[in-house]
Amino acid sequence: MKNYKITIRYDGTKYNGWQKQGNTRNTIQERFENVLSQMCGRTIEIFASGRTDAGVHAESQVANFKCDTDLTCNEIKDYLNHYLPADVLITLVEEVDERFHSRLNAVSKTYEYSIAIEKPDVFIRKYVFVADAKPDIEKMMHASKLLLGTHDFKGFSSLGKTKKSTVRTINSIEITQKQGIIRIKINGNGFLYNMVRIISGTLYEIGIGKKQETVIGEIFEDKTREKAGATLPACGLKLVEVFY
Repeated sequence: MKNYKITIRYDGTKYNGWQKQGNTRNTIQERFENVLSQMCGRTIEIFASGRTDAGVHAESQVANFKCDTDLTCNEIKDYLNHYLPADVLITLVEEVDERFHSRLNAVSKTYEYSIAIEKPDVFIRKYVFVADAKPDIEKMMHASKLLLGTHDFKGFSSLGKTKKSTVRTINSIEITQKQGIIRIKINGNGFLYNMVRIISGTLYEIGIGKKQETVIGEIFEDKTREKAGATLPACGLKLVEVFY
């Protein structure tokens, strides 16, 4: 059986996230598996590098599935793009080693959160968080350095009780400002539930003076969600790239 790696772009606005759920059929994984099962003539399961939450977008999500088919990679790409919704686009299909797994083999991922500090262009307004106040980007950049490295990020997540490790490594954080949009780009070896949105909310609140940067150390120490900033809206977040 052949193993295929696919690279995907999607607008997550109307979906309840990537992962299949028992209480809804409105997920990107469900849409994929329906089309793939039709293409392959049997039930197909697809695995993504990670599940993006409801309303979150992907510039370059990676997934893999196994199927016996005579279609070429380009023909598979064309088939998927024909039958998948218009807000989902396959940019690349590759045949890979049978042992490749999009989630288990991922080394790191980069997410980007976008904050509009002035009225945004009409064509991007649905894909940014429109801030109520203009933050000090220098304060945000200085505070972001405290997040680098390996820490227990439980306080920067919406997780409840869990037996799984909440230790993650942040490799880099880049904060840029251009044409009224602040972009927070974070690369790490893995992310907890709502982690990027909460980190972004915390940095934003530090930038507007609502919190001091010392709160970051306190959150690591206490591991309490209450001390961190707001969970910024899903619309401003996208998965940018997955590294293997």
